[in-house]
Amino acid sequence: MRKQALSIAVVLMLTAVAAADDRGARIDRLREAVLAADSATQFLAGRCAALHLAAPAVIHAENAPVSDDADAEVRALLRVDGLEPVRHRHVRLTCGGHVLSEADNWYVPGRLTGEMNRSLETSDTPFGTVVRPLNFHRRTIGTAQPSGGNAVLQVKAVLLTPQEMPISLVVENYSEELLDER
Repeated sequence: MRKQALSIAVVLMLTAVAAADDRGARIDRLREAVLAADSATQFLAGRCAALHLAAPAVIHAENAPVSDDADAEVRALLRVDGLEPVRHRHVRLTCGGHVLSEADNWYVPGRLTGEMNRSLETSDTPFGTVVRPLNFHRRTIGTAQPSGGNAVLQVKAVLLTPQEMPISLVVENYSEELLDER
């Protein structure tokens, strides 16, 4: 009886190790896919479609009120002095009612068009969609695996114009739901 209990414990332990390895591999694949994308919004729309979360797969930004204060690190990464305005948006990026990402986005309104600023202030259109005409690209600063909560991957990146002028700093927290393999 004791040998059987020990055998069951070993099987359960090996199953748990395999599940953890599989989860780690899925997080690694998610990280690679996010980092390969030109835009988080485009990545999320594609992932929403692949997971059949909504048809059409449209990403919406639910804004949460936050302070516009930007600390010294944010200002340095955006290359702005203490006088130039920096806006801060905290959004939940959703598709078909599913929260796929929560993000903090600090951006320099003076580097966007008036129409872009109005859209960011008055609509649920994600930042990446609004500023797409600027032909920006992302430079990843770092990634992490958050502890606790629903996020499985955090990405910190600066969005830059083709002339390498920063327009935004984002800290994105990607949902566990993106690990599904439907």
